[in-house]
Amino acid sequence: MEIKVSDHMDRKPVLLSPEMTIAEAVDLLLDQHKAGAPVVAANGQLVGFLSQQDCIAAMLRSSYYCDLADLVKDRMRTDVLWVKPEHSVLLLAEQMLGQKPKIYPVVDNGHVVGVIDRFNVLSAIRSYAEHCYKTPA
Repeated sequence: MEIKVSDHMDRKPVLLSPEMTIAEAVDLLLDQHKAGAPVVAANGQLVGFLSQQDCIAAMLRSSYYCDLADLVKDRMRTDVLWVKPEHSVLLLAEQMLGQKPKIYPVVDNGHVVGVIDRFNVLSAIRSYAEHCYKTPA
């Protein structure tokens, strides 16, 4: 049984714009209880990723100067690891064992179609394990 990313990904992720302010991004992440989000261009192409950690650094810096002028594009990471919808969840889980991101954008034909995080991966593996126990070898 193959476990694909497409079967376990969040199909309605928070997507950020490079031009939005860090304050706007923080509002979206907090409202949706997300640890981070892909940053996409107007055409839906992945251009970066912004994590809560990136936001904390920006907000802390801005709190010293009472200046929230930083934009997402100023703080986002551009070296983003991502997966395709047909990627194996088990291979992704192995990747996540190292010092890798907790959230991966899912990209199809250059466009973000979802995200998959450690919660989704753990849930998928649990379902797989339950199937193994119910199916005789």
